Amino acid sequence: MSDLQIVLAHADAREERTVTTGTKAWELYADDATVIAARVNGALKDLAYELASGDEVEPVAIDSSDGRDILRHSTAHVMAQAVQQLFPEAKLGIGPPVENGFYYDFDVETPFVPEDLDKIETAMRKIIKEGQRFSRRVTSDADAIDELQDEPYKIELIGLKGAGASTGSTTEAVEGASVEVGAGELTIYDNIRRNGEVAWSDLCRGPHLPTTKRIPAFKLMRTAAAYWRGDEKNKQLQRIYGTAWESKEALEAHLHRLEEAERRDHRKLGRDLDLFSFPDEIGSGLAVFHPKGGVIKRVMEDYVRQRHIEEGFQYVGTPHISKEGLFHTSGHLPYYADTMFPPMEFEGANYYLKAMNCPMHNLIFRSRGRSYRELPLRLFEFGSVYRYEKSGVVHGLTRVRGLTQDDSHSYVTPEQAPAEIKHLLDFVLGLLRDFGIDDFYLELSTRDDSKPDKFVGSDEDWATATKVLEDVAVASGLELVADPGGAAFYGPKISVQARDAIGRTWQMSTIQYDFNQPKGFGLEFQAADGTRQQPVMIHSAKFGSLERFFGVLVEHYAGAFPPWLAPVQVQAIPIAERHNDYLYEVAQRMQRQGLRVEVDDSDDRMQKKIRNAQLQKVPFMMIAGDDDIAAGAVSFRYRDGRQDNGVPLDEAIQRVADAVASREQV
Repeated sequence: MSDLQIVLAHADAREERTVTTGTKAWELYADDATVIAARVNGALKDLAYELASGDEVEPVAIDSSDGRDILRHSTAHVMAQAVQQLFPEAKLGIGPPVENGFYYDFDVETPFVPEDLDKIETAMRKIIKEGQRFSRRVTSDADAIDELQDEPYKIELIGLKGAGASTGSTTEAVEGASVEVGAGELTIYDNIRRNGEVAWSDLCRGPHLPTTKRIPAFKLMRTAAAYWRGDEKNKQLQRIYGTAWESKEALEAHLHRLEEAERRDHRKLGRDLDLFSFPDEIGSGLAVFHPKGGVIKRVMEDYVRQRHIEEGFQYVGTPHISKEGLFHTSGHLPYYADTMFPPMEFEGANYYLKAMNCPMHNLIFRSRGRSYRELPLRLFEFGSVYRYEKSGVVHGLTRVRGLTQDDSHSYVTPEQAPAEIKHLLDFVLGLLRDFGIDDFYLELSTRDDSKPDKFVGSDEDWATATKVLEDVAVASGLELVADPGGAAFYGPKISVQARDAIGRTWQMSTIQYDFNQPKGFGLEFQAADGTRQQPVMIHSAKFGSLERFFGVLVEHYAGAFPPWLAPVQVQAIPIAERHNDYLYEVAQRMQRQGLRVEVDDSDDRMQKKIRNAQLQKVPFMMIAGDDDIAAGAVSFRYRDGRQDNGVPLDEAIQRVADAVASREQV
């Protein structure tokens, strides 16, 4: 038996090793139970992969990103096996890993019910306990079609492969999953019992865990209807979602995060706190803000308007609709046509609801001659825009069809662009910190060079713009993550990715470098030497959209806003009816200082009033009885249950005012 030379790659080292012919990847990691697959020459492989001379091999741990995907994909196979044991008529769709879990689609006559999930989980546990081995075999299209003649959806995938696509997981976007695409060999995975019997098989690229026993913890979550391959023209299948983790502790932590996310769901809190709603009569994805939500919205607008003025921006206003030609000049048509509402014909012209504000700001810049002395010229507005989001992705305030952007555009010389981008990034980060969000990283979205038809501008322009953004991002000291292909058609962008109170990431503010629209609109300024030159345009939205930011804040604070944002900052609660007048006088003093105070003079008992204020997450409950009135004082009760008694009036009012001014959390 001859020897082979391979390279073992680790996080911080590379090691050459001699092994014998026929050595499998698992033999390299036999003493490490956390390794469930290997990356060989950059490609993920099963541990049963037979090594060849010159291979570079890296371990894949179960708690890594790749490892979790493999764990979840394997668990999806076990779930499908259990489903076909319990429901033999079920036809298989696809079963990929997705973020934090997996799913599998099935064609069944009767939709699954919660009791079915319990039965499927029980059957899965038996399969896991058996320790069935995942075994890969290569097959031909003809043999696979013959073997899978009772699985019409698998046969369709084989046909797609024959047409230039592949099977198993695809590069078609299917409900957030990847569905394998690309030419390559066709493979089937068999689940083999210890006696050598094949228990179940599935068409799949893999890789998979060595055995089903390597699945430490899983749970089936819910069912949903899903069109085959994500196309509403296809048959509707039944989808089962599940999750799988590297340990029971990790699963429990994930389930706890889900419970916490449900508790913080801004759609539920929006109803409970009477902040906003989405009336059917208006239409999907179109929000109305109720008085309490309107207070928060106004505070946000007042804050960001004042901050823009402080940062050198001039406030402008533009209409909600425009003639079609404007969006051809800007380049948005045809690139963004699918996300714009259909045009309206009026007086012989097509008008569009605007999906962006920048073309109109360009017209303001172009309305008269401009000098280099005016640059940077910074324009800002609360621009209402409308985007045709598909009904399946509309989600509360975080994905709407009508939104308001705190949209700004800076017109600068090319030499001024780096300083302006730094100025905007500092502005954005300061704003996020003022709203209590201080955990974030940056994402740099660049063009996809393999799809030149989706981007406009020269290679030189793109390289310049990308380097300017990257240099500013790196200089900020924040973590920088690449997003290849994520740029807008007109230029690259930096986006701020913020983590909320429970660690979820939200895309917030964006800063985009645009060298294309100034050219399309013929924007010019007179330079110091008298020549006419083209400015660079920097797009920036600090909130991103006011609606989305509002929704994120609701979830970040779980509805318990800091005093400066709270719709009601102080709930005054008289112990008895005779104390009402005293608290009304105190409330009026506070209101004269701009504080938001309500007096609960209802017939409810005091404890019920306190409970109501707690449910409404009011930061200050101000209570008064005989002793308080005699002392010229009030008592405070806070959201966390703490209480301060006998606080003198002047001190009490100042305490609330200070909390509001400092933007502190109470």
